[in-house]
Amino acid sequence: MIETRRLLFREYTMDDLEAYGALWADPEVVRYINNGETKTRQEAAQSLKSWILPSYHDGLGLFAAVLKESGEIIGHTGLVVQEVEDRQEVELGYWLARDYWGKGFALESAKAFRDYAFHQLGLHRLISIINPNHPASIFVARKTGMTYAKTVTFNGHTALVYAIEKSSFNPNKI
Repeated sequence: MIETRRLLFREYTMDDLEAYGALWADPEVVRYINNGETKTRQEAAQSLKSWILPSYHDGLGLFAAVLKESGEIIGHTGLVVQEVEDRQEVELGYWLARDYWGKGFALESAKAFRDYAFHQLGLHRLISIINPNHPASIFVARKTGMTYAKTVTFNGHTALVYAIEKSSFNPNKI
């Protein structure tokens, strides 16, 4: 299990549908995700069942971010295989419920998963695919040690790719 000072991360289960669905139901949370459209509870259930739960393998997947203090799921963070310009990449992704924005949780979780990817999983490169209009996500990527790599079309939308290589990662510079 991955853990930080304030958070622990675990695999989602179908029992987490209420929290997962609440993320998808908030238009501000999904504003910069794909086409920015919310999901109904039924659509969120289908996403959890057919995409999230089967994604757990080899240490990858999106993990529920649980606030240690209360046991509440406040978002998710994880490592997901994506195809970007015909190349398989591992994306470091993070979402938070709106009540937890601006409190350092995204950065805390992103750094934990960066370290997990490099030191536990032995990965050599991570990316984040970011909507160019989402400065908070760009900030987190930069503070995690990522740098701008390129602009791409991803799922029909313009996206920025930020990347970090294990070989050039220096935790003392962050």
